[in-house]
Amino acid sequence: MVESAAMLNINHLSIQRSGQYLLENVDLTLNPGSRVAIVGANGCGKSTMFSLIMGQLTADTGEIQMPGGTRIAHMAQETPALDCSALDFVLDGDKELRRIQKALAQAEADEDGMAVARYHQALDSIDGYTADVRARQLLEGLGFRRSQQDKPVGSFSGGWRIRLNLAQALMCPSDLMLLDEPTNHLDLDALVWLENWLLRYTGTLLFISHDRDFIDHLATNIVHFENRKLQLYTGNYSQFEVARASRLAQQQAMHEKQQTRIAEIQNFVRKFGAKATKARQAQSRLKELSRMELIAPAHVDSPFKFSLPCSDKMSSPLLVLDNAVMGYGQTPVLNRVNMTLLPGMRIGILGANGEGKSTLVKTLAGQLQLMGGDRTGGEHLRVGYFAQHQLEALDVTATPMQMLQKQRAAASEQEIRNFLGGFGFPGDQATGDVRNFSGGERARLALALIAWNKPNLLLLDEPTNHLDLEMRHALNIALQEYPGTVIVVSHDRHLLRALADQFVWVHAGKVEPYDGSLEDYEAELTRLLKLKVQAEKESERQSNGLSAGTGIDNDCEDDSGKEVESAEEKRARKREEAERRQKLSPLKKQIGQLEKKMESLQNRLAQVEETLSDNELYLDHKKDELKQALAEQQSAKQELADVEEHWLALNEELESLSF
Repeated sequence: MVESAAMLNINHLSIQRSGQYLLENVDLTLNPGSRVAIVGANGCGKSTMFSLIMGQLTADTGEIQMPGGTRIAHMAQETPALDCSALDFVLDGDKELRRIQKALAQAEADEDGMAVARYHQALDSIDGYTADVRARQLLEGLGFRRSQQDKPVGSFSGGWRIRLNLAQALMCPSDLMLLDEPTNHLDLDALVWLENWLLRYTGTLLFISHDRDFIDHLATNIVHFENRKLQLYTGNYSQFEVARASRLAQQQAMHEKQQTRIAEIQNFVRKFGAKATKARQAQSRLKELSRMELIAPAHVDSPFKFSLPCSDKMSSPLLVLDNAVMGYGQTPVLNRVNMTLLPGMRIGILGANGEGKSTLVKTLAGQLQLMGGDRTGGEHLRVGYFAQHQLEALDVTATPMQMLQKQRAAASEQEIRNFLGGFGFPGDQATGDVRNFSGGERARLALALIAWNKPNLLLLDEPTNHLDLEMRHALNIALQEYPGTVIVVSHDRHLLRALADQFVWVHAGKVEPYDGSLEDYEAELTRLLKLKVQAEKESERQSNGLSAGTGIDNDCEDDSGKEVESAEEKRARKREEAERRQKLSPLKKQIGQLEKKMESLQNRLAQVEETLSDNELYLDHKKDELKQALAEQQSAKQELADVEEHWLALNEELESLSF
């Protein structure tokens, strides 16, 4: 490991592209061991910064300094269709390993015994004899089955080749690691594995990501591209939002615009608050919505602000699957699936890659014919389906305006322009050449096309791929306000947590309700990962002829140094959980009573406000009635505020007891 007071120093650096400054006279210092998320609008220069650090580009002025001998690992964005195996491709990430292996092979061919001994010693010093095992562990963690690891790189699709690039970067011994969008094309299981791996990485990590939960779990610092400068913040993304909101709030020029946006968020929170009392995960969602008010100024300069219109007509149920068998050709993937979708449902789909999540969504969308059973749509069912490969289906010969006009010929040009403007296509971009659009722009256009048709059932399969943080934030708000039914597959945990009222788990050919929270699912994945790592270590000890220990279920430790739960500890935990459930029961009962009271008060307040909307009430001879109505309004508001405060307090207590 390279020792230095600073891992990276950027001094008075400027760089231009097409005559425009991306960075102008910037300074930045990053310390060894920090994990730094690079954030900013698309096109601001994040990837250019990585190219500068790797020496692929030269700055117009200034310099980047690193300690001598710094080893850099980086994740390539493209991989050609190579003939070498996936395993060999990952091993190629360790250049020193490959150099020694090549020299050893030559020494053996030359029958140079001294050189052979020297290279064997060199191989041992870099832990080269375990390289194959370590490479296979990386591939397995990123979702490659053992049978796939010896297949040629060219046999994998683009998304899986990106995973190979990531595995190769992780294989490379490094002091500084640069990862550009490492979570794209990962499912939730692989994403949790990657987080755990990177948390153990001892070097300095710089990563570009639009996944806010990934950033929150990893980042010790945020570097924000803003107005051709680099702003360094301490903490993760959530802390950055609050810090930036506070800083912007002090800038007078932004004040009026901020207040307008804050008022919109406040109205939104109040509007949803009444509905959230009926939601299964109401307390966590309402806390998330309330937090939007706090961070609103941090997003006040976002170019995205849109809504997702819904059809006026709604069937109940919208869609029913009865003993459905789904698959491809003669091969079933999911069996005997029963599912009823009702208006207003918010369902997140969980499951490992390849278990059938996309198969389920395709079938719900009517894109995949059933192999058995029934799919029954309601009379007014109108589906909006965003597929993982939606971007490839866009007609690149048409402009965004032409695409929308084709779907609804009666719409005016101004109506279409207003709609596209909210999705980040103002002015000339609405008539721009789609062939020149970036992945993010195409993803926004695909979402706009779906929303334009006013679906009452939204089926979203990884909708946030290619979307930046600001667009994800806008999509989150739009989905919260959307009155229809939403089914979502996503590795964006922030979106899932804020949106889903319930989860289903796709595994082992089944679709089952998942009773836990997203945090429970993540915790289970992490627990299984640690047990797997421990089992691998035990197997390695056995293969080396060392003591096998007493097994996973006894008093042994996982890779983090924490003891694995023993049978006695498990019984104690079960007792504690039973005691906790006893405490939760009266709390839930109180919360239910308060929700009924809140609904009653909201109805009472609505009646009073309807009375106050009558103009005749303000005539002189009705002063007493007006005074009474105003007093009633004030009383109802105060009582409702008190009940809501009590309700939130109980929910916080409930949440603290639940974990």
